[in-house]
Amino acid sequence: MAIKRDIANIKLAAEGKKKIEWAERSMPVLRLIRERFTKQKPLKGINIAACLHVTTETANLMRTLKAGGANTALCASNPLSTQDSTAAALVKEYGIPTFAINGENNRVYYKHINQALDFKPHITMDDGADLVSTLHKGRRNMVPHVLAGTEETTTGVIRLKAMSDDNALLFPVVAVNDSKTKHFFDNRYGTGQSTLDGIIRATNMLIAGSTVVIAGYGWCGRGVASRAKGLGANVIVTEVDPVKGIEAVMDGYQVMPMAKAAPQGDLFITLTGDINVIRMEHIRKMKDGAIICNSGHFNAEIDIPAMKKASKKRKMLRPQVEEYTFGKKKVCLLAEGRLINLSAAEGHPAMVMDMSFANQALSAEYVVKNHKKLERRVYVVPEKIDAEIARLKLKSMGTTIDRLTPEQIEYLSSWEMGT
Repeated sequence: MAIKRDIANIKLAAEGKKKIEWAERSMPVLRLIRERFTKQKPLKGINIAACLHVTTETANLMRTLKAGGANTALCASNPLSTQDSTAAALVKEYGIPTFAINGENNRVYYKHINQALDFKPHITMDDGADLVSTLHKGRRNMVPHVLAGTEETTTGVIRLKAMSDDNALLFPVVAVNDSKTKHFFDNRYGTGQSTLDGIIRATNMLIAGSTVVIAGYGWCGRGVASRAKGLGANVIVTEVDPVKGIEAVMDGYQVMPMAKAAPQGDLFITLTGDINVIRMEHIRKMKDGAIICNSGHFNAEIDIPAMKKASKKRKMLRPQVEEYTFGKKKVCLLAEGRLINLSAAEGHPAMVMDMSFANQALSAEYVVKNHKKLERRVYVVPEKIDAEIARLKLKSMGTTIDRLTPEQIEYLSSWEMGT
């Protein structure tokens, strides 16, 4: 039977398979989980609709879910991050229904989301909460079939917690993003490296000696700031949270409002999850030749409609680099304001995504076993899962750690032993 799909070119499957296998070499934790899933089939008969970045790393997650017995369907969470060869391989080589085309427009994007939802999921797997939002807004008849969802991103978790606070969330969701083995490593080390990778690939600019303005000092912002500093940049951080602001100061960065940073920056990177962090009032103060990009979830972090309205002309200088002219000044926007690390590069290294997707796979297993106990709210990944993923990762790296002695365990659990 033909696998349902909407992809760019099935003939790219052989190329995609090679890339997926290459990524798998750096994903030992997910590989170990897949081996167990193949034997135990903990997801047998479960339909999973996933809206994630269609990359080689995601392909290995989908293979793992299928090995566990799940019926899976995948659509893209970002039109510019889709790897067409990966989509082709998922369909032809692994028999996984896939709906994703690099550069697809907004209409096709939501068509693909609905095609994934047509598989009547018991579990939704999101990167930005678009599956959950679409279910709640337009396909509520399907909600009774959903056991739970999982969410990969900070932005998505914020949206879901807002829904929960308003009593609008109709099924439980596990915030994979909030697990330690996800946000410590994926957001900090993955985003830190891949963001600058995408910028350098797109522009070939020299980071050393440049002034880099980073909007947002969450885990992603911390990672990018650290890597930019390591490459020799002068780093400025903008924040709205006083605790994060003082942390950035103590980490050795200049901290100031965006209006003050705008005239100083050579490169601006948004990582907040909020809208209109960079606005025309800031762009008008920027240097001629300043570069703007986004590594948060949505391109709404930069007020692109205002840029288009205010600019005299626009032109593409090279792939992913669009120059806007404002009077005598020119400012460049990278990757249409979408995720620079996935639009201009390959996203996070597979070694990092290994832990993020291990969280997804084990959270799906947890949901199947425990959904009857879960309420309609956002849950964190159980600590046992987090610890097991970290243990497996250390093992794969040939690293061992100490264990508490019985005496130490007793001391930590006792209030009577004192000091």
